[in-house]
Amino acid sequence: MDILTLLPFIVLIGAMFLMTRSAKKKQAAAAQMRNDMQPGTGVRTIGGMYATVKEVHDDTVLLEVAPGVHAIFAKNSIGAVLDDAEYNRIVHGDDEELDADGTVVPDDASSLTGESDDVEVAKIDLAKDDAADDAEPEDAAVKDAKDVKDAKGESKTDGEADSK
Repeated sequence: MDILTLLPFIVLIGAMFLMTRSAKKKQAAAAQMRNDMQPGTGVRTIGGMYATVKEVHDDTVLLEVAPGVHAIFAKNSIGAVLDDAEYNRIVHGDDEELDADGTVVPDDASSLTGESDDVEVAKIDLAKDDAADDAEPEDAAVKDAKDVKDAKGESKTDGEADSK
């Protein structure tokens, strides 16, 4: 056999080997992260719930999801082990970086536009026009009758179908 005929198979096998190897590395890293959990650390479950680790067992973890509320989870359900700063920022709203910079972001974008308050804002008149009230609307039944005509120009009444 020629080497050129075997080359696509060799490349395919090599690609499969590399993909499974990277997946195994990710699984090993996740298992190591779960084994390194200690009581008192903050975690995020795969469902997106944040909690504090209270006890670690072989296959399960006791989590405190709220003060005084404990739940038992499988170790495989832990998505990430968070460091203390990140856990406090997400759960308690503590933002040490904001305090260090001293910058405060406003709730609205009015201060970011650079326009002063002295500029008059064009207001839109949403009041109803009297002229529009004076015009009489076309009878709805007549309008519907005009809309319901087939290609031959014959008008149809309600309930009639196009039968051929």
